[in-house]
Amino acid sequence: MGTLASLLLLLQSMVAVAQGMPSSFADLAESVSPSVVNITTSTTVEQRTAPGPVVPDGSPFEDFFRDFLDRRSDEGARPRRSAALGSGFVISPDGFIVTNNHVIDGADEIMVEFFSGGELPARLIGRDPNTDIAVLKVESDTPLPFVSFGDSDKARVGDWVLAMGNPLGQGFSVSVGVISARNRALSGSYDDYIQTDAAINRGNSGGPLFNLDGEVVGVNTAILSPNGGSIGIGFSMSSAVVSKVVDQLQEFGETRRGWLGVRIQDVDSDVAEALGLESARGALVTDVPTGPAMEAGVKAGDVILSFDGVEVEDTRALVRQVGETEVGKAVTMNIFRDGKAETLAITLGRRETAEGSGEAEPDVTEPEPSEKEILGVTLMEIDDTLREEMGLPSNAEGLVVLNIDETSEAFEKGLRASDVISEAGQQPVNTIADLEERIADAKDAGRKSLLLLVRRDGEPRYMAVNLP
Repeated sequence: MGTLASLLLLLQSMVAVAQGMPSSFADLAESVSPSVVNITTSTTVEQRTAPGPVVPDGSPFEDFFRDFLDRRSDEGARPRRSAALGSGFVISPDGFIVTNNHVIDGADEIMVEFFSGGELPARLIGRDPNTDIAVLKVESDTPLPFVSFGDSDKARVGDWVLAMGNPLGQGFSVSVGVISARNRALSGSYDDYIQTDAAINRGNSGGPLFNLDGEVVGVNTAILSPNGGSIGIGFSMSSAVVSKVVDQLQEFGETRRGWLGVRIQDVDSDVAEALGLESARGALVTDVPTGPAMEAGVKAGDVILSFDGVEVEDTRALVRQVGETEVGKAVTMNIFRDGKAETLAITLGRRETAEGSGEAEPDVTEPEPSEKEILGVTLMEIDDTLREEMGLPSNAEGLVVLNIDETSEAFEKGLRASDVISEAGQQPVNTIADLEERIADAKDAGRKSLLLLVRRDGEPRYMAVNLP
């Protein structure tokens, strides 16, 4: 009886597992296929003529080659048409279509082929290179089949997904897999990719990734492959990102992202200890150019702990949240400064119009130059001569690293010759004496490390070095 009971339990378990797996994806594929489109683009490319043979003056072949090269030059001057293939999907009955920006980038003509076989020309509504998303529009006499975005934040690793598109120009094709990972970042500030083992190949770009409810949870964008073909590592930009971008492109023809106006870096355990934070979290402000943050009183060395009521895990999370916040919205931001928490109110600007904002140059006082070795680092105070030799801004202040012991802890943390230390312990350092005072203060406070603000090629970064 015991053996029989065990067998029955095993059979029941197998049935339960089988019931959790679709017996077929045919119904799902049939319902969503009419909304998936193939995209063909054509671009005019100027054709260049390769250099021809060199014929010595007076050669009997000179006239022959001159006539030949003239004819080839005339032929080569004619522009040619270049075609490209991709995928997309319809998101409204009146003909709005989503695809990848790289599918249509630089195209003179865009043609959309539907599952039924019909074709329509498309015009570009807007595009966002940062997330590689573009929105097209076709004009149809009849309402078009369309699909809706799902909530990618609810998707779980192991969920079934279905990818559709036009792989390698072969026409409509379906592949099935699972979500392999979530929240992947490739190269962009706003990346939030779903990784899947559903086969994605060239030509699938811009196509939809469906959940089992027929909702789009991602836009197939990239693959990781040593040979250009699918090896089961594909990436789809999550619908949580895409849907917001699409809404803005439909409404404005462009993106309108919130802008805080700070440079930031992640907080590691050493930096957290140097600042007196209980744990390594938040985003550490390294620089505050002219902008919303400066107007709100944000300072370099502040740690942003929460933004608009949401805790900040790291810099990537903050960049995404700020970018997704409405331009002009007034928000509260909790920061950690000088050992205690503070709350600031800030009104966001627009990132797309923030380029070129300047910063007023402060008055500069010239200290007497001095040089000394501290913590295995040979430092020199900045003067006009050093500014000119190193190509530093006229308002540059701090201590220049002349040399560094490669066995020192500072070298291990990433400090290099020609770096400029402008702050120590979140206080400006313009002289050797300033730095020595900061070291003494940190030791008196029981700190095991000292936080330095280091600038390299104008880019600021904090690093914590252990004190002897």
